[in-house]
Amino acid sequence: MRVRYLGHAAFLLDDGERAVVLDPYLDISDSPAPDRRWDYPEIEGVSADLVLISHDHGDHNNPGVVGGEPQLIRSRTGRFKTPLGEVRGVNSDHDPEGGSLRGANAIFSFTLDGVRVCHLGDFGQSALRAEQAAAIGPVDLLMVPVGAGSTSSPEEAAAVVRRIGARWVLPMHYRTRYVDFMEPLDTFLALVDSVHTIDSSSFETSELPQAEGQTFVVPAVP
Repeated sequence: MRVRYLGHAAFLLDDGERAVVLDPYLDISDSPAPDRRWDYPEIEGVSADLVLISHDHGDHNNPGVVGGEPQLIRSRTGRFKTPLGEVRGVNSDHDPEGGSLRGANAIFSFTLDGVRVCHLGDFGQSALRAEQAAAIGPVDLLMVPVGAGSTSSPEEAAAVVRRIGARWVLPMHYRTRYVDFMEPLDTFLALVDSVHTIDSSSFETSELPQAEGQTFVVPAVP
């Protein structure tokens, strides 16, 4: 399976026949938050069979940039039939106060090219609940927000990673040269071991370390 990091919390995954885009972002540079910088370039040249959107905030909710005629699942939980097979949406909170501050967030899990994938969206709980972990099930490749601010803190994210136990972990939603209102990635990486850095924003899962235990995969920011 090929993984392409599009920036922020957005990814393109494909197996050569089917493709899915997760949380494509809008340009929110003109949003009413003068103390926040957003300079991510617009997503271009991306097509897919499926688009998954964890919640309705602009930095995760722009299916219009995805070409083709993709099926769209936006901020929904349950089990869905898709071109990839079954996709499961698991309800979670965007904040540590039961969603009362920022609303709900959908965690998505599915299998593509034999790899069990989980994207946590803007998971903002202080901990993963037992019923959520059970609904997510086994995971090979996990995308987890680590930059605090509107999501879990780096320490909370590290605890969620340990709870899920994925083979490979992709940090997302952190401070980069494009945004300045989240914690930098180094804050999270200081809490973990086995970091595998990739010089490109895309890679094949077959190229990743195959040894037992968790590997934290850091692709280049596009």
